[in-house]
Amino acid sequence: MPLPPPLRLTGAQVLRDGALRDADLALAEGIIVEGPGAEVDLSGFLVLPGIVDLHGDGFERHIAPRPTAPFDKARALRSAAAELAANGVTTAWLAQSWSWEGGFRAGSFAEDLMAALDAARDYLLPDVRLQIRLETHVVPEHPAVLAAIDRHGIDYVVFNNHLPEALEIASGRPDRFAAWAAQHGRGADEHMGYVRRALEQEAEVPRALTALAARLSERGVRLGSHDDGDAATRAFYRGIGAHVCEFPTTVAAAQAARAAGEPVLMGAPNVVRGGSQSGNIGAEALVAAGLCDALVSDYYYPALAQSAWHLADAGTLPFAVAWQAISTVPARVAGLSDRGVLTPGARADVVVIDPETRHVEATFAAGRIAHLSGRAAARFLASRAAAALAAE
Repeated sequence: MPLPPPLRLTGAQVLRDGALRDADLALAEGIIVEGPGAEVDLSGFLVLPGIVDLHGDGFERHIAPRPTAPFDKARALRSAAAELAANGVTTAWLAQSWSWEGGFRAGSFAEDLMAALDAARDYLLPDVRLQIRLETHVVPEHPAVLAAIDRHGIDYVVFNNHLPEALEIASGRPDRFAAWAAQHGRGADEHMGYVRRALEQEAEVPRALTALAARLSERGVRLGSHDDGDAATRAFYRGIGAHVCEFPTTVAAAQAARAAGEPVLMGAPNVVRGGSQSGNIGAEALVAAGLCDALVSDYYYPALAQSAWHLADAGTLPFAVAWQAISTVPARVAGLSDRGVLTPGARADVVVIDPETRHVEATFAAGRIAHLSGRAAARFLASRAAAALAAE
């Protein structure tokens, strides 16, 4: 896709060096530069680094808006990418399960999604990648996992174990377990058979995960764990090289990660809604206690930008710091030094927000316009940059 000629965004407050500053921002050849360009007056707007989302499954609604109504994956991914851009997300990992559950969480489905993403990537403006959420009890499938990672260049794997939750739901909430089974087109007894077969691998899991993690680390794959319930669980994953702590379910697990200098990720919807939809610990309390480094979209992309405003309104964090928790910090966690900041030489991932409405009105992904709407769109169209943008 062609890049627009150089642009210079003037008059806005720009997030740089941890603070909002009155400054101009120039974009050329897909990066932030110091130099001239076709000017766009963005007085009254905020210009912020693009959001980096390390874990989101909102894309699932594009692929299968109903469990029995799947759609073409490549086209669905283009739709999901448009939603990401409309919410200011310029880099995103789609969190796809590889689980004993089967169905939309089967390894075969994950591989099909990887292939679809490979086919669609040239048409996607945000940088869209895939994270494998690997269930711990799929030991026989580890060779297939490694082969898929090699074939599709997967760079992020998190381990999680939903078996304890499955057993708890089956015994305490049989109606909910039956609904879970129905999502996979099964009865409760059949679904419990899948649970039992996964449990049969219990003795093999620690050794198998240790070996798999070593092979993934050799490939440069970033590793983490999901839903750690205590310090001992976090210590196990730390020991095999899985240093990212996603969605700890207790303060003790988050404290253990913090003590070891490991990044803790929590869901932005948890912040916006004032608590976890599944009854786990509150993300905002962890943020306030200094036990959460970055926020991710989890199941709802709009919550990312909303969470920054929420934290600022509540006095939990200054807005600039809260925005860094969805841009600068996750970029660092991912090892991406070229984004999450608006400094010369960085990738031109830029979000323009109207602070009155708090809407994302423009998103640039690597210098290309991925989303444009509202008053900001009127400013672009009324500026000397209009001809340049029309050429794009």
